[in-house]
Amino acid sequence: MNESAFAKILRTVNVEGESIRADQDEKEALMKEFDREQRRYKSGKISRKTLAVSARKTNKNLVKLDKEIRRSISRIGSLTAQARKFASRQAPKPVRAKMTGVRPSSKKKRHKRKPARKKRK
Repeated sequence: MNESAFAKILRTVNVEGESIRADQDEKEALMKEFDREQRRYKSGKISRKTLAVSARKTNKNLVKLDKEIRRSISRIGSLTAQARKFASRQAPKPVRAKMTGVRPSSKKKRHKRKPARKKRK
């Protein structure tokens, strides 16, 4: 098994997972910041227009972060598919030990018989 190639795939999956976590933390911080501004508006410290501008800016950033999170999730999906293929290639090959030595054992191939044609009456 090529362990270095498999380890590289796993490291890439970990990096993408950390990227998702960081984006989610950033999204949470954006929502908290907007919540603070909304409270400031309710207390009369900022104007309605300022809050509207902040809402547009926040929504734009939230959409951008959501796209990045979805992109990272799809990358993880493709990387795990690669890891699955890589691991399946490591399936053991059947061997038999005989008096003459260890040899690969292959099952006898059966030829499928074609069904006989039906005759018309």
